[in-house]
Amino acid sequence: MMALNRHRLKHLASQGALGAKTTQLLLTHTDRLLSVILIGNNLLNTIIPVLTTSIALHTFGQNNMVLSISTGIVAFLIIVFAEITPKIVGATFPEKIALPASLLIAPMMRVARPLVWFVNLFANGTLRLLHINTKGGRDQRLSTEELRSIVLESGSFMPTKHRSILLNLFDLENISVDDVMIPRRRIEALDFDAPFDQILHQLETCYHNKLIVYQGRHRPCARRAARAQDALGAA
Repeated sequence: MMALNRHRLKHLASQGALGAKTTQLLLTHTDRLLSVILIGNNLLNTIIPVLTTSIALHTFGQNNMVLSISTGIVAFLIIVFAEITPKIVGATFPEKIALPASLLIAPMMRVARPLVWFVNLFANGTLRLLHINTKGGRDQRLSTEELRSIVLESGSFMPTKHRSILLNLFDLENISVDDVMIPRRRIEALDFDAPFDQILHQLETCYHNKLIVYQGRHRPCARRAARAQDALGAA
């Protein structure tokens, strides 16, 4: 559950995904959530060896070899099937595991609230003695580089053009006007002192639907531009 992408979870909750809103609510109380999970996990890990030892004693009596073998087998099974394997599966498929599991954990938190409060009372007291502030670490904002990494890792979920636009937005503060201005010699414009056929050819082959027009040095000529446009439309 802790491996969930919070932004993805927020999106799923807005879409009404099953368990997403419950998971969001659980993650707002991380201390209670961890307490319930750890209490349940440790209770099971403690009860299973005790039951196994009791069964071995009842069946085989005070046989040290049998007790050692049974304890080793139970420890191995707990490590593989109760610790390593579930954690790997949960980290690999956080959404598929966390969202359904939240529907079971939520009622468990309500039932175990007195026990959780009692345990957290000592845990929070220990944190205060160590001068550890857990509230300050909850409000974490993404830096520019982290946002850039998210965009780069979007892969096939985002078109290349859109990804390029977003990446360029991160560089806006480092861009000056000179970087985005088009040099004057590269600006496409219509010279009305040129032959009329050349003007028509330029209008037919240009890549823009609007062009700067000039005649002489700076004086624009709107009337002749309109004539050229009308002639191009008639052609």
